[in-house]
Amino acid sequence: MASVCFYFQVHQPYRLGHYTVFDDHAAYFDEQKNATICRKVAEKCYLPANRLMLDLVREHGGGFKVAYSMTGVLLEQLQRYCPEVLGTFQELAQTGCVEFLAETYYHSLSFLHSHSEFLEQVDRHVETVETLFGQTPRVFRNTELIYCNALAEVIEGTGRFDGIITEGVDHLLGYRSPNFVYQPPRCRRVKLLLKNYRLSDDIAFRFSNRYWSEWPLRADRFGHWISQINGNGYVANLFMDYETFGEHQWHDTGIFEFLRHLPAEVLKHPDNDFKMPSEVLRSYAPVGIFDVPHAVSWADRERDLSAWLGNPMQASAADNVYGLEDEIKACGDSHLLEDWRRLQTSDHFYYMCTKYFQDGDVHKYFSPYDSPYEAYINYVNVLDHVRRRCSQALSRKRESLSSAHAA
Repeated sequence: MASVCFYFQVHQPYRLGHYTVFDDHAAYFDEQKNATICRKVAEKCYLPANRLMLDLVREHGGGFKVAYSMTGVLLEQLQRYCPEVLGTFQELAQTGCVEFLAETYYHSLSFLHSHSEFLEQVDRHVETVETLFGQTPRVFRNTELIYCNALAEVIEGTGRFDGIITEGVDHLLGYRSPNFVYQPPRCRRVKLLLKNYRLSDDIAFRFSNRYWSEWPLRADRFGHWISQINGNGYVANLFMDYETFGEHQWHDTGIFEFLRHLPAEVLKHPDNDFKMPSEVLRSYAPVGIFDVPHAVSWADRERDLSAWLGNPMQASAADNVYGLEDEIKACGDSHLLEDWRRLQTSDHFYYMCTKYFQDGDVHKYFSPYDSPYEAYINYVNVLDHVRRRCSQALSRKRESLSSAHAA
């Protein structure tokens, strides 16, 4: 048996506008740019990909299944700028062949800095998925597949989830295959699904590379690779950004035609099927322990945290924004709290990355800034203004309490 588990990350951040030390306003986010990018990606990716997914579910009579993790910040933007896209995701939810996962609402690094803030964001995300899609998530994915043993223990402690999705990191797996279900060392309930990064990256990154030995990649060849898992695993976890379809891999690369024909090629083998993550967890028992003492992710060659926290600028920015938590929450200002949480989105730190070569090129591709230093300065300018607003709000609150006490 070889089950294909397709999982797509769907995310767009709130991008900051240009902000200098001389600015003194709270309009930090570039609404026009965010709307433009959201609508562009909707036309190139979300709408055509969702329509294709619906066609494939119907064509295969429920035999084709996928899963999505949609960040809260993207769902807000879809509601505001592209409600028709949200409608197609809701139509997919109604098929019974699409599962929605839980994550941090703001696509943040909160687990690394504040477990209380992390759990608040997870709660909000779960509630949003329940409201919009009528599903209660049973599988969790952390931002950028960041994972360690401690995360599994926190997630198990919620009593909400049956499994976690993360990266099949070679140096931790050793001789073992990512094509099995695993378990964290000190957890009894939560199981792990590990991304098969080789097969995933064949679609997400190498598909249009004319210098790749397997180019052009056809659905029948990929289906054959899936079938080869039989006897060496139970499941091929194909995890990637949804924007792979039409945005990162443009329509003229043939990516949509590849996806259109892939289910039929996979299902040609009588032992193959498609399963949603929760179905995989119910179908297959763990074969062993996946021990991750230090945090890993799905980013860059290192598969660690260096994409977001690998240089002093990133570390300083993250420490400073999370260092405001107690004061921000003490203010009781909902607008200030929302701005602070939007500043936690991992993309802001990703833009500050100073790596070179292939990984550096990927960071540049996603960044709206001319340099990582510009990204850092702009972010710090905004954060300084947030800090001033926080200080002023606390002063007003103290004055109000003092006046009330005097009265």
